[in-house]
Amino acid sequence: MNGGHAANRAGYYPRDRRRHPPARHDDYKTSLTRAPRLPLLSVENTLSEITGPVFGHGDIGPLDNDLLANFRQDGAAPGAPIGERIVIHGRVLDENARPVPGGLIEIWQANAAGRYRHRNDSYRAPLDPNFGGCGRTLTDENGHYAFRTIRPGPYPWRNWVDSWRPAHVHFSIFGRAFAQRLITQLYFEGDPLIASCPIAGSIPDPEAVEQLVARLDLKASLPFDALTYRFDIVLRGRRSTPFENRPEGN
Repeated sequence: MNGGHAANRAGYYPRDRRRHPPARHDDYKTSLTRAPRLPLLSVENTLSEITGPVFGHGDIGPLDNDLLANFRQDGAAPGAPIGERIVIHGRVLDENARPVPGGLIEIWQANAAGRYRHRNDSYRAPLDPNFGGCGRTLTDENGHYAFRTIRPGPYPWRNWVDSWRPAHVHFSIFGRAFAQRLITQLYFEGDPLIASCPIAGSIPDPEAVEQLVARLDLKASLPFDALTYRFDIVLRGRRSTPFENRPEGN
């Protein structure tokens, strides 16, 4: 058997289900109505789902990864967004620590006051006319990505009487196709609200929670401009575990 054929027959890494949150978590109220009540079905992926589309640099605008500039207004309230200027950067890797180039990363977040630019957000904090809260970029050949943005503020939410979300940034990462998608959240090192958050608390493994925390990276900070936080993302790749040990629905 030649080396290439042997590589194609490499074994799957088993999924450690203890690291992932259950679909239903009693302290996370909205999960009670969203959690599936019946076993999940395995659906075979089509060739188009597995192999496409391919994201190109022509699909990304020059300011798409710069949330400090991509929503700035030229009208009555020109200027930079209000808040602590930060850079979020890191690498996207597969489960063998190899870089994932050309992956599409999209982020969305609240502004410095803890409010989203969304019509359903009724939090009394003000909107920032120069901050949209959305961005996207492609990973480079080494799997690296970077965003300039504002550190988001915490906000209250209707879970229990006085529940607050820690400061966080939502991430959507596509691998090589739309079917290869991860949606997750980034938290910030040192935030005391992480320990009391029911969403973060639904993750049973404390080490897995720590994997969602971006670390202050002073060596990469921009002098007299912005602090930098590092957030590396590990995707399941060629050795991902199929549903029910079958290739369909992987």
